Amino acid sequence: ERSVPAILGHEAAGHILSGPQTGQPVVINPLIACGNCKLCDSGRTNLCQQRIAIGWHRPGTFADQVIVPKDNLIPMPQGMNPAHAALTEPAATAIHATRLAERTLVGDIENAAVLVIGAGSIGLLSALALQAQGVEQIAITESNAMRRASAASTGDWEIIDGAKTAPPPEAYDLIIDAVGSHTSRHIALSAISTGGVVIHIGLADNDGGIDVHRLTRHEITLMGAYTYTAQDLEDALHQLHRGSLGDLSWIETRQLRDGPNAFRDLDAGRIAAGKIILIP
Repeated sequence: ERSVPAILGHEAAGHILSGPQTGQPVVINPLIACGNCKLCDSGRTNLCQQRIAIGWHRPGTFADQVIVPKDNLIPMPQGMNPAHAALTEPAATAIHATRLAERTLVGDIENAAVLVIGAGSIGLLSALALQAQGVEQIAITESNAMRRASAASTGDWEIIDGAKTAPPPEAYDLIIDAVGSHTSRHIALSAISTGGVVIHIGLADNDGGIDVHRLTRHEITLMGAYTYTAQDLEDALHQLHRGSLGDLSWIETRQLRDGPNAFRDLDAGRIAAGKIILIP
């Protein structure tokens, strides 16, 4: 649970202001794990039960400066656009999910028919990560018309108007639910094929939507994907820098002082951008 009142913000890039690495551009890993438990020892720091997070339990990055443990800083590649580097956290979340899917699917992931639910930053980055892995059969369902248009211009995939059309039943080997609502879970469990895999990333609500009979009788794997490991973050940063996840033209940048208006626009569905980057 988030400690309130709080300074929010956990997806960020910046530069070090003090210490031996002063001036070094870095990306922040907002998850601070204990480093000593069985999960940390196995590299699954995202699941550490003692973890705390910048922007939840400690003041976040919607500020000019923030205090971060040195072990939670990742050097930014030379010449990288900081606005692109700030996408490392959601890109790592997407990469973590697609890696879980690849390990769980029967058959090669590049041959899978995939549906991504939601064309926000996690959904788009999941589709881009899958495309980078060689997946060719990708569909994205999105109810917001502006986000559908943005997604259509971002990659070579099918776009489904989620406000009017349900994805075809039992048509996909893998579904990435980047929304995580009662409705999106119902869509996922209807559209997944027998023996398929649903990766649940979004946390919109905790209100059912799961057909347990179909899940059981069709041996469907429903797996949660929570954030990312430190390795996912490093890999995401370098994939963003290399351009493996596209040109990122779908983001929008605004000044930090315009943050409240950015939140209002996002909440009202008034913008096409899957992510707004705030610049101090």
